[in-house]
Amino acid sequence: MRTQIIGQTFDAERALYHSQHTDIVNCTFAGPADGESVLKESRDITVDRCSFSLRYPLWHVAGFTLTGSKMDELTRAAIWYSRDGRIRDSRLHGIKAVRECENIAVEDSDVISPEFGWKSAGISLKNVDITSEYLFLDSRDIRLEDVRMRGKYSFQYVDGLEISDSVLDTKDAFWHSRNVTVRDSVVKGEYLGWFSDGLTLINCRVSGTQPLCYCKRLRLVNCTMEGCDLSFEYSDVEADVRGHIDSVKNPRSGRIVADSVGQLVTDDPVMECTGQVILRKPEGAA
Repeated sequence: MRTQIIGQTFDAERALYHSQHTDIVNCTFAGPADGESVLKESRDITVDRCSFSLRYPLWHVAGFTLTGSKMDELTRAAIWYSRDGRIRDSRLHGIKAVRECENIAVEDSDVISPEFGWKSAGISLKNVDITSEYLFLDSRDIRLEDVRMRGKYSFQYVDGLEISDSVLDTKDAFWHSRNVTVRDSVVKGEYLGWFSDGLTLINCRVSGTQPLCYCKRLRLVNCTMEGCDLSFEYSDVEADVRGHIDSVKNPRSGRIVADSVGQLVTDDPVMECTGQVILRKPEGAA
């Protein structure tokens, strides 16, 4: 037997605390009482076409769906310590929207949330527009598909990340990351991938200064590199680059195959560097 709460407004502290087996439809969480944690410790709830303007609404929640709903910039730290959630056709516009959560899927939604997805596991985004300065810090087992992302310091310390068919407009993404695969995507940034271990880029368009340095187990498969100078410094790399690389500096080991390289910089290495740069022969060349 499920409880239904329809068309009501709540602004009190813990207004619907520990709701269970409850459908919450077309409700507003806002008002002068400015109460926090309105749905804290809830279980098996659905939230449909609701509007939130209060802090910490979905903390310690297990089993929820959020559809057609809006969380404005006053909805700080909206979803923390929660698990098994599905978010669809919604707008998450509060800072720190998801943290220390497990098994949360976000689809067909718009997210503007600095520090989104920290210290979480099993988070997926599909057909999502997201703006976040620090995205998925220290998280694991993350999946992004058809995502348009704008950020700065993205995916730092992640372990287990798959991205496909996405556009990433960021800065120094993937720092200290482990076991990351990016397919069929645009990756635009500065100082991409430094100190990563097991970063693989497949059919990607990479752009930005000084990318992919100090990497271990770095692979590029059928990628292009635009505006990439001083690339691959002190990295262990196997790279198949289609087209031109502006410059390559002191690759530590492996092979970098490209159609052309503007400059190979080999001055003043601080370690032994045995990486090879190989220019691909034009088709039909002897």
